Amino acid sequence: MSDAEKNAKAPESENELRPGEVEEEEVVGGNRVRRRGVYLLPNLLTTASLFSGFYAIVSAANGMFANAAIAIFVSMVLDGLDGRVARMTNTQSKFGEEYDSLADMVAFGVAPGLVAFFWSLNSLGQAGWAITFIYVAGSALRLARFNTQIGSVDKKYFVGLPSPSAAAVVAGLVWCFHEYDPSSWLTALTIIIVAGSGVLMVSNILYNSFKDLDMKGRVPFAAILLVVLVFVVIALDPGPVLFTAFLVYALSGPVRSLFRQGRKQAAGS
Repeated sequence: MSDAEKNAKAPESENELRPGEVEEEEVVGGNRVRRRGVYLLPNLLTTASLFSGFYAIVSAANGMFANAAIAIFVSMVLDGLDGRVARMTNTQSKFGEEYDSLADMVAFGVAPGLVAFFWSLNSLGQAGWAITFIYVAGSALRLARFNTQIGSVDKKYFVGLPSPSAAAVVAGLVWCFHEYDPSSWLTALTIIIVAGSGVLMVSNILYNSFKDLDMKGRVPFAAILLVVLVFVVIALDPGPVLFTAFLVYALSGPVRSLFRQGRKQAAGS
């Protein structure tokens, strides 16, 4: 083979993808650059979050409901870390965004729904899995809408209840009451929490995102003491404290919306 033929085939081999390889297009210095491979650290955290959600499903199927609820909260922590780590290390990628969204669907959509189903709703028969599906479908629609609204809505607010917060409400309920004997009031509460969370996720109710908080600025010394107090209160009885906190957040959206409508009606009258 002549040197000319080798040189002619070289670009083709360089552009050819190996089996199982990932290639992404990034903008570097205003120019589009194609790069192969994925970033390890943020995707490692996303994988850990996915594993925690999967572990929650397996634990609930085996009757270990406290472990299942805790695993969902672990997924929340890991989900909050992967995006921040990617931004801090400048390792954001389209693959990471898609992978994170799929992991969130398992950890905050399928896992909480199945945990609640195995714990209480399976006693309702077809009505039980129908209520579970309302939550799972609401989570999928919420994530899809969030992905399409990035950059087009006010960063100070979420449109609809965020799926991690909805998962925390459901998981917190199971964590608080998993030792109680099944009863009609507890089943009714589970129906309200699971179905209500699913509906709130696809609603147009605004929730504070807290993204306008300045985490890098200086704060009074008393603020550090308040943070320590919060950690102590959570450590004393994490289940009820976390459930109450996220339930209050979930209810804050509808309450704020009612107040806004009341003010509008008062101003118009």
